[in-house]
Amino acid sequence: MPVEITWWGHATCTVEDSGVRVLTDPLFTRRLVHLRRRRGAPPPPEAAVADLVLISHLHADHLHLPSLARLAPGTRVLLPRGSLRAVPGLRKLAHLRLTEVEPGTRLDVEGLDVRAVFASHDGRRVPIGPHRSPALGFVVSGEARTYFAGDTGLFDSMAQAVGEVDVALLPVGGWGPCLGPHHLDAGRAAEALARIAPRCAVPVHYGTYWPIGMDAVRPHEFHAPGDEFVRRAARLAPGVTVHLLGHGESVRPEVAG
Repeated sequence: MPVEITWWGHATCTVEDSGVRVLTDPLFTRRLVHLRRRRGAPPPPEAAVADLVLISHLHADHLHLPSLARLAPGTRVLLPRGSLRAVPGLRKLAHLRLTEVEPGTRLDVEGLDVRAVFASHDGRRVPIGPHRSPALGFVVSGEARTYFAGDTGLFDSMAQAVGEVDVALLPVGGWGPCLGPHHLDAGRAAEALARIAPRCAVPVHYGTYWPIGMDAVRPHEFHAPGDEFVRRAARLAPGVTVHLLGHGESVRPEVAG
């Protein structure tokens, strides 16, 4: 069965591997505080159908409680260590199987090997207060080895932390006119791609949400990251195939047999 990647917008993807549906950072809302979904309709109901959900960190656009509430009873959710203490609302999601993990945690889930890896990012629920939970990436191995980076900046041991992978889901932008530290823009994402050297990549985390009332402020930061990543990747990682998806589009990448 071919591996299939569907991008629903922002950092939300479905990775279907070996008949198992893995959902990343589900965000199904039209509006989140000061952000509105500016491109692409919210994901359809079938996007919430998953055997496993991966949460990369505690920021509200990655750990969104109303979106998690839409998951079917018994769905397995992997979250950063300390999530239940930092986000008390998670305890209301008693219908889900919540498991806290940290970098180095390795689990067998529905026959897939799932490994949590380090991400260079602020993992706090809000931008103030103590650091209680790590930000994570995940490597999911079945018929393919798929790296979901979550939110991360470049770090020296990135290639070693991730290991050999077939597919990389890399953030290439954000939700506002400026990216803070510990993020990847199109250029840094292309450099990450060169370090990791997967067979193929899908750019994510751009072109979906934008602050209300700021449509005219640095609009290229909303529209351009995907195409810019394709251009820069062609120069820095010419052996990697980049699949530029629209919202709701899927690809079945060629992976090792």
